[in-house]
Amino acid sequence: MNTTIKTQESLDALSKKGTCIEFFSAYQDMDLERMLSLCDTNGQISFVPLGEAYQGKIYEVGKAVWTALMDSFPNLDNTVMYQSFDEVANSVTCQVVIFGTHKKEFAGLLAKGNDFDSEHIFIFRFNEEGKIRDLNISWNHEEFVKQLTR
Repeated sequence: MNTTIKTQESLDALSKKGTCIEFFSAYQDMDLERMLSLCDTNGQISFVPLGEAYQGKIYEVGKAVWTALMDSFPNLDNTVMYQSFDEVANSVTCQVVIFGTHKKEFAGLLAKGNDFDSEHIFIFRFNEEGKIRDLNISWNHEEFVKQLTR
């Protein structure tokens, strides 16, 4: 007997994963307004390795960090390597490689024209309307700095 097991993701999971892909597509296009349009206006963000100073509202802290990144790394790009939906947590975890060339001062680091390539983990949580209400971003910050200052 040949048994085939088919699994299908729910429309909810596919929709939320699609929102994440749209977020990264907007990030590639350096379209900050499109990125923010996918987020709850009261949504929270945490750039985990940077501590409490880099936690707060997506429309404030997130916008400021992304604006600085886009200005300092004019060829900033990303590749989504993996996505996983957690129904219980109502979240999507994305493994993403972010890369670019350091052309302007960023966070006190003088530009030396170095390239960086850094794996990031983004955990998106959603509100009832499917907007991003919470975003946690983690990466190896020491390695990131090392790549920029070598």
